[in-house]
Amino acid sequence: MNGRLDGRVAVVTGAASGIGAGTARRFVEEGARVVVADLQVEPGEVLAGELGAAAVFTRTDVTSEGDIAAAVDLAVSEFGRLDVMFNNAGVIGAVGPIADTPVEAWDNTLAILLRGVFLGMKHAARVMIPQQSGVIISTSSTAGIVGGLGPHAYTAAKHGVIGLTKSVANELAQYGIRVNAISPGNTATAMTATVTGSGGDVDAAAERIAAMSPLGYSGFPEDIAAAAAYLASDDARYVSGHTLVVDAGQTSSGMTPSRLHRGAARQIHEAGRIT
Repeated sequence: MNGRLDGRVAVVTGAASGIGAGTARRFVEEGARVVVADLQVEPGEVLAGELGAAAVFTRTDVTSEGDIAAAVDLAVSEFGRLDVMFNNAGVIGAVGPIADTPVEAWDNTLAILLRGVFLGMKHAARVMIPQQSGVIISTSSTAGIVGGLGPHAYTAAKHGVIGLTKSVANELAQYGIRVNAISPGNTATAMTATVTGSGGDVDAAAERIAAMSPLGYSGFPEDIAAAAAYLASDDARYVSGHTLVVDAGQTSSGMTPSRLHRGAARQIHEAGRIT
């Protein structure tokens, strides 16, 4: 049985863990070949090895234009083209009250979460415009939909991802390129296991998330990967400039998770990829 992404080539940033890893696996299952782009070298190489000839790893700092350009160029040199760019990498970043937020932490957070998306869009467009086709997907968050669901810098950046998605979708539609975003709700990963006070236990995090979920169960990376596979495929051929919210209906029902506490920065500093 053919997959929806047969013959297509994708770059996934933040692909060594969490949502990124789940999406890389799903894309390969759907027939794609994938560039696993991440700062985490060992888990990235392990994942690429697991996926075999359909994947290649490259160390990528999404704040570096050179690194993003290199990941895109690797897709073309290794697999012949680029059909899907999934701008997914990120961190929670700066936390705490606005009056106490260091400028350096704010700038670093925006660099990873928003500059990184801009760079991914820029270099994907460089390749996709000449071929007159392609899909760009970026990870936002429910914190990009409403306030109070994340720290200030994170919330600002995730709102920015949605605005940039709409703007770039408008520009690139003439070239047959679709540009969309995904806004995950609480998703059980190693990252959320840290910030939800679950002590790094993903199963415990899933239980906490389920208790807050309107549907009564937790989301997992596979749920977000399914949304990304849909947006990447021809099933979404008429969808562009859209933000697909995958949160069990949490934002529409008005339910909000507990805010990150002021001391969370010590626990989550550079702990991994955002969910």
